[in-house]
Amino acid sequence: MAALWQVAHGAWEIAHGLVQDDPSRDAAWVHAHLHRVEGDLSNAAYWYRCAGQSVAGDAIDVEWARLVDALSAA
Repeated sequence: MAALWQVAHGAWEIAHGLVQDDPSRDAAWVHAHLHRVEGDLSNAAYWYRCAGQSVAGDAIDVEWARLVDALSAA
């Protein structure tokens, strides 16, 4: 959740630092989102696979909200 807050406030590097060494599937999903935000879609696809998620095709802000909802419910 902290990484999602950071990226929403323009702190991509901080957000990335928060998830890059976390081995959980949730962190992998956030990591995928971050690389999608960055525009590195091949790297994002790798992290979606690690997370067990389909590659997102909706708007970045829609995926962000879906992540917040999913992680808040966890």
